[in-house]
Amino acid sequence: MHYDVVIVGGGAGGLELAAQLGRRLGAREGRERVLLVDKMPFHIWKPTLHEVAAGTLDAHQEGLSYTVLARRNHFSFAMGECMGLDAAKQSIVLAPVINDAGKQVVPERVISYQHLVLAMGSGSNSFGTPGIEHAYLLESVRDAQRFHADWLGACAHASYAEPRSLAVAIVGAGATGVELSAELIEAHQMLLESLSDSQRFRLDISLIEGGERILGGLPPRISEQARVALERKGVRVMTGTRVQSLAQGQVITSNGEVPADLIVWAAGIKAADSNARLGLEVNRINQFVVDDHLRTSASRIYAMGDCAAATWTEGKTVPARAQAAHQQGSYLCKLLFAALKERSFNEVFVYQDFGSLVSLGDNKGVGNLMGGLSGKNFFVQGLIAKWMYMSLHLMHHRAILGTGKTAVLALARLLQQRVSGRMKLH
Repeated sequence: MHYDVVIVGGGAGGLELAAQLGRRLGAREGRERVLLVDKMPFHIWKPTLHEVAAGTLDAHQEGLSYTVLARRNHFSFAMGECMGLDAAKQSIVLAPVINDAGKQVVPERVISYQHLVLAMGSGSNSFGTPGIEHAYLLESVRDAQRFHADWLGACAHASYAEPRSLAVAIVGAGATGVELSAELIEAHQMLLESLSDSQRFRLDISLIEGGERILGGLPPRISEQARVALERKGVRVMTGTRVQSLAQGQVITSNGEVPADLIVWAAGIKAADSNARLGLEVNRINQFVVDDHLRTSASRIYAMGDCAAATWTEGKTVPARAQAAHQQGSYLCKLLFAALKERSFNEVFVYQDFGSLVSLGDNKGVGNLMGGLSGKNFFVQGLIAKWMYMSLHLMHHRAILGTGKTAVLALARLLQQRVSGRMKLH
């Protein structure tokens, strides 16, 4: 099979790129020229994985089929995982697709390309911590669903066992760790509403951070607001605490042992080790090194999103955020469309930081918005920040579904929550 543009990875940036490019080329050209590859059959916006893990978001309702999205946005879709790259022959190898019963559904395939975009995302960085196998990761929908199933089991056990308590330790106080802490508190409160007084149990959450403050990548004021909000909810915030090892039922830290029935690892990011075997230049965390046109060290191969190391400012690289993937997707759409139409394109990619928002549950949030919207930087918090956080999710849907379908989808999900409730208990 041959396609002019092959995009490996259907995350926020990869999917938006495929949708934008397919729509620009139109139904006649798009499906023949643009291919999106992903190892999952459906898409979920990665910043919502903590909600799937807590059960406050149903992955089956939230997930969008890549096949349906491909039909509506005029691109083709192939399910599979990239297991090989031959830059000289301009081809990739997709691994066979195996079902849950171990049966091969789709065989190994070789796909040639004119332009290749790598948008495979990243995972957690364990930093070689002993006992990491005792922790849950939140790198994919399957990870979040696995934690959710075990979380419900642990809650059921805690409602009958003595003492009536459940301890959860979350390692890493970036956005994922902070938001998961808040979401689990909210899920626990909703769960208690369905239990009798004799079955109610206490939830003890410890948020462990090696740095001096949580949300270290955001301004200190945001960090402090989030810390105060979490502590008011009963979260034990442990900063300046390095994790030395993990064991069954506990986290061993530089400040002592932390009991934990469930451990979630949300510290650091690292791209897949397999990236280093593709023959392209990578950095120490396996991100592909790209230039100011998002080109890798090989001709006609680009990288974007969390798997790319793009120079930003003051020696820093573009942060691994959804807004960065969105901007890179829009940029590559213009670059690749010009290439396919044999037009010149000399614009370089420039990342613009619009700020960050963090959800703290209970219709609360904190965040900072960068200059350009009001002339100077400003802070938002409470319900306004929460609504703005939710609007980011809707903006992503709008990029791949359009305004009308996004509005209908948002209304349908609101009505579904009114009928079945927000908490998923199965």
